[in-house]
Amino acid sequence: MSLSSSILRKLPVAGLMAAALGLAGCSQEKAEVKDIIRPVKVVEIAQAHDTRTLSYSGSVRARTESALAFRVNGKITERLVDIGQHVASGDVLARIDPIDYDLSVKSAQAALDAADRQVETSELARKRAEQLFDKKFAPKSQLEQATLSYDQAVATRDSARSTLAQARNQVGYTDLKADRDGIITAVSADVGQVVGSGSPVVTVAVDGEKEVLIAVPEMEIAEFKPGKVVKAGFWSDDALALDGKVREVAGSADPQSRTFAVRVSLPKDPRVLLGMTASIEASAANERQLVSIPLSALAEQGTQSIVWTVDRGADTVHARPVKVAEFAADGVRVAEGLKPGDVVVAAGTQFMTENLKVKLAGDTVLQSASAAGDGGDTKQVR
Repeated sequence: MSLSSSILRKLPVAGLMAAALGLAGCSQEKAEVKDIIRPVKVVEIAQAHDTRTLSYSGSVRARTESALAFRVNGKITERLVDIGQHVASGDVLARIDPIDYDLSVKSAQAALDAADRQVETSELARKRAEQLFDKKFAPKSQLEQATLSYDQAVATRDSARSTLAQARNQVGYTDLKADRDGIITAVSADVGQVVGSGSPVVTVAVDGEKEVLIAVPEMEIAEFKPGKVVKAGFWSDDALALDGKVREVAGSADPQSRTFAVRVSLPKDPRVLLGMTASIEASAANERQLVSIPLSALAEQGTQSIVWTVDRGADTVHARPVKVAEFAADGVRVAEGLKPGDVVVAAGTQFMTENLKVKLAGDTVLQSASAAGDGGDTKQVR
């Protein structure tokens, strides 16, 4: 046998061995891929609460605010207060030009003086008529006429006195005075402006009880009833928290915002100042037990929404169909398919396959997700 024929006979055997080794390598490689355990980040579904927290922001204001105005017309000559200034009852806030009203007082005084003289004249005529009637020198009709003139003069004098008192009152009305202690919160008219009676000039927030005004949408207004106890927090001081009480709920919605005005009374506290921003928190019953999960935990399998749950005993993942109720700013609200204690893959769902081995190792974060609107606890699993 020649050397060339011997080599030709050995070639198929070498090829088969190479192919066998190649297949063995591929099989081993597949086995190694199959044995890969993927670390995952998960959320644990916590027990859903029966209540949820409603939070609305508002501003602190006085329970009573008075828009003060002059009771007479005129041109403003002085404004004696500024916004933020505290005033006491009786303090003069502004003045209007009193010249015309002073003239009215003088005119009324002159009319009263004339009426007094008329009364004196009529009284003398009446007394003379009485004397003449008593001596039979004058008929009774003359006495009656003199008495009637006297009574008319007295009535005219009384009217003149009332006119004078009214004129003096109007002079007093040229000074706008505070009727209660409070703080100036607004100025609506200034020096040189001609204002009519009843036109607001300044607004005074009356000292005393303070409240927070919030706007509540119509889907939540049923949770606010007069007397309901709520929590009030303040942005300026995290440590300041007070128990408030709903005092008043508007009977109709605002035509522009479609929200209802709710007033929450606050206990007296010197740290609470007018205009501060407050946050009102109220508890409400959960009508639907919705579970909140991160948006990254939601996956699609055909037309069905699914999540990948972790079997803690086998350390494997399994697809589970869920019913999505709504999407929110903090994730997805799930109505059906999850229950407390379920562990859901929170990220990397595109890499998940049925029965894939996973591990919760290192600093994987477990975030408890609970009923919609509730916050969850976070913990580190090592």
